[in-house]
Amino acid sequence: MSYQTAFPQDAIRADAPRAVDLPTYDARRLTGGENTAQIVLDDKTYTLRITRAGKLILTK
Repeated sequence: MSYQTAFPQDAIRADAPRAVDLPTYDARRLTGGENTAQIVLDDKTYTLRITRAGKLILTK
């Protein structure tokens, strides 16, 4: 049986940022050890929430 990936290596752009090149933030540090934090972008405030299942939800 033969498998093909959805994104062959040839399709990945050479100039696309890689995970090691991107800034990385720990969500628990962003929330100060709590489950929620507010994030401001321009004049809009968003709420970042860590669920009991350990998932992230970002709402406006």
